[in-house]
Amino acid sequence: MCLGIPGKVLAIEPNALAMPMGKVSFGGIVKEICLAYTPEAQVGDYVVVHVGFAISIVDEAEARKVFAYLREMEELADLELEQPE
Repeated sequence: MCLGIPGKVLAIEPNALAMPMGKVSFGGIVKEICLAYTPEAQVGDYVVVHVGFAISIVDEAEARKVFAYLREMEELADLELEQPE
């Protein structure tokens, strides 16, 4: 099952192609995520991420609720796998 996972934007900077990229924390696990679809995202915002792309911005309460549901369903194991750079 493919899910969008909420995460908190920690930092934003463009990559070599000038695409906005962000360091996003998923409950303490930090990944580099493309923010091209959410250019209005700011540091401190919560974004829903699907396959490496932030697809929407959500408030903190909604992000925490979704994360709790995912934890209950044991759908967070993929976040703990090493990702290729």
